[in-house]
Order: sequence, then C-alpha cells, then structure tokens
Amino acid sequence: MNQNLSLLFRKTLFLGVILLQINCSSASDTIVETIPPVTITNDVDFWLTKGDQSVKLSKQSGVLGFGNSVNGYATIEVNESQKYQTVDGFGYTLTGGSAEVINQLTAIKKKELLQELFGNNDNSIGVSYLRLSIGASDLNSSPFTYNDLPNGETDLSLSKFSLDPDRIGVIALLKEILLINPTIKIIATPWSAPVWMKDNASFIGGHLQTKYYEVYAQYFVKYIQQMKAEGITIDAVTPQNEPLHGGNNPSMEMSALEQTNFIKNNLGPAFRAANINTKIIAYDHNCDTIQYATAVLSDTSASTFVDGTAFHLYAGDISALTALHDAFPAKNVYFTEQFTASNGDFKGDLKWHLKNVIIGSMRNWSKNALEWNLANSRTFGPHTPGGCTTCKGALTIHSSENFERNVAYYIIAHASKFVPAGSIRIGSNVSGNLNNVAFLTPTGKKVLLVENDGTTTEVFNIKSNGKWITTSLDGGSVGTYTW
Repeated sequence: MNQNLSLLFRKTLFLGVILLQINCSSASDTIVETIPPVTITNDVDFWLTKGDQSVKLSKQSGVLGFGNSVNGYATIEVNESQKYQTVDGFGYTLTGGSAEVINQLTAIKKKELLQELFGNNDNSIGVSYLRLSIGASDLNSSPFTYNDLPNGETDLSLSKFSLDPDRIGVIALLKEILLINPTIKIIATPWSAPVWMKDNASFIGGHLQTKYYEVYAQYFVKYIQQMKAEGITIDAVTPQNEPLHGGNNPSMEMSALEQTNFIKNNLGPAFRAANINTKIIAYDHNCDTIQYATAVLSDTSASTFVDGTAFHLYAGDISALTALHDAFPAKNVYFTEQFTASNGDFKGDLKWHLKNVIIGSMRNWSKNALEWNLANSRTFGPHTPGGCTTCKGALTIHSSENFERNVAYYIIAHASKFVPAGSIRIGSNVSGNLNNVAFLTPTGKKVLLVENDGTTTEVFNIKSNGKWITTSLDGGSVGTYTW
C-alpha cells in the first residue's frame, strides 16, 4: 500500500469512529427505558442415565421451565387427580452372600456405602425396602435353616431354633442399616423348611410333610419374634420362595393347595394367636400364571389371613399383576425379585428392567419393586453348590476399599432416590417408545420416570397443570424428572 492510500485509509477509519460515537450518543439521548433480558427459571430437575454408560444417574444442568408455547412433539401428561396405589418402596434382597462381601469392607468404606445406599441426603439413593431369606438362599456360601439337626432327629418344640447362622452377617449388617433408616420395610421368605420336616430329607426340592405344618408355622413365629428381639421388624413374609421350582439349592416345592391349607389352618392362626401383625403374602413366583395366586385368594378362609401376592418375572408378562388386582381389588400385589446376569449388557438390562420391573410393576399396581442380589464378589459368589453362578449383584465388592456399581444399582436408584415410601402413583399416559410412570410424594413433589425403549433420540413434552416443558432422551436412556 503506497503512502497516499495509507493516509486516506487512516483518515476514513478515524471519521467512521467519530460518526459511530455521535450516533451512539444520539441514540442514548432518545431511549427512555431499556428492556431487561428474559430469564427462564428452572422448574424441573432432570436426572439421566444413558445406555452407553457415558452418563450415570447424573443431574443435568439444562434449564427446564414450564411454559405454553405450542409444538408438535409427543406429550406425556401427568395427572395428579388420578390416584392409584401407595408405594412401600424400592430395593434389593440382602442375601447372606451380600452381607458377607459388604462386611469385608473396611469400617470407613462400609459406613460410606451404607449411607449412600440407605441415607436420605443428596449423595444417597434412598433404598427403602429389603428382602431377606429365612435361613439360607442359594446366594449363601452353604445351605442352612435355623433348626438343622442330625439325620433322624426332630425338634417338635423348636427348642434348638437359633438365628446364629445369620447373627454376624445379615443381622449385624441390618442393625447398621436400621441406624441409617429405621423405617425401612423388610419382607422375608424361606428357600426351604428344615430338612427333617421335608418328605425327601434334602435341602433341594421335596415338600413339607403335613404332620409338620403346625411346627413350621411356629418356626415363622419364632423367626419374627426373635428378629424383633434383635430390633428388626419383619413387615411381611411369604410362605415359600418360588414354590413351583424345586431344583435350586436350597428349595422346596409347595403347591397352591398346600400353601392354601398351610396359611388357613396353621400360619394365619399361629400369627393371630401370637398377636403378630406381619403380613402374609402368597405365591412369590413368576407372572406366567395367576392360577396359583387365584387359588389361594379364592379360598375365603385363607384369604382372611393374606394381604396379597408376590411375583417375579422370569416367565410371563408383568400385566399379570393387573389381572390379579382386577380379580381381587382388595388385595395388594408386590414385585419381589428379578436378577441381572453376569453376561448381561448394561444398555439392554437398563431398558428391560426399567420398562418391566420398575415402570411395569408400578403401572400394574405393585406396591414395591425389588431387584435380586444387593452385592457379590468378582466371581459372582458366594453361592451354594448348585446355586446361581451368573446372578450379578447391584454392587461388586472388589476389595476392602473398592466396590463397583452395576446396572441394578441404577435401575433401582432412578426410583428409590426420588420416590420415598408413602408416595402415590398418579396418572400419566404412555406415548410411543416413552414408557413412564408418575408419582406424588408425601411432600407434594411430582416425579416422572421415563425410559426411551427405542433406538433413536426422542424429543417430547411433559405436561402438568396446563403447562409443559420440552425435553429429550437418547434411545436406551432413562430420565427421572422432579418438580
């Protein structure tokens, strides 16, 4: 650039700056008032887990403010005027194996973990319901009951009944949990009666002999009373875990007729005589048949002692719970077990279990939703010989200082952290792939749990009280929304 052009450029630039200052000054003289920036407040908190594990139970920072700008997206409308069942809680089975591996943590690390699981602060997931085995389940190191005797001996007075096999494991850990959440609900169920009461004298399979029905009823009474003496209240029992499956170790078969007779002639009257208020819940097996539960509830004598029926979903469809509820609307339904497998896929398990175990059970009248084992080792132990070798805990305990949160942790946490006991399920419509369920908590907060069962991102509205927010979920992701 030559000298003349350079000088001309500098003069032109200087003149432009002067003119700009003059114009701005004139404009400022004529403006009477300024328009403040529009501020959108956040009305809805949103917690997300993605199927690809890039986000796990993480509170999102985006602003979700209710408004009424019309759009063409699908809408989930939450209707608090439609009220359904009251929720008792969400959680896991505290197996003997779970207690064994959790108790291997250092005192400090165990305290941190129990606070995270059962506390009610921002860093906790608020587990509010536990299932126990009465005696051993297959996820104990070995099978046992609370009245094991040498071959050929009997104990009709149950004088040798003892909780000692669980005292330093499950019972000790429960006492620590109850210090954190003294109102946690507990359901308990046996995998087997003492073998001396069974017709095959084995932990595996067999039936309870009729002549021991009354003694076995007293076995339940002793269990509840002695647990109470330890400071542990048993809210409910089922007479038998998976009564149609006799191949586990331990296990015991119990037909619908056998269970009906046991409840109406022995267990129910024994509870009444001992002034025990623990609920009796029938069945405790798969959704592929409701005939078993129907048979128990149809017997008027047995039904007077029965609060409801419990289900698993290793076969059948979760809608079976509604079928039973509609047939017996005065009785409750419960969902008590579903495991995630060692060879499972995080995304697939997250989708299926949220759709069926959490959202599905709640939309079909269940008062609770429980995943299976709380914790195990890296080799999926302990378990009995012949017990489940592929059942994956919500937690894997790697060492005394280290544990891993698995998919079942997040499946439960997306409900338990936000939906405390005493919440009520309220109305919400399912839209396409967006499976969902809504609740009203005891403090008046609304909670909506949404699972995108598709493979692509879905943009949608959440509508409440005539206004809505617009949000999105990736395929295979889960979101919990609270407001």
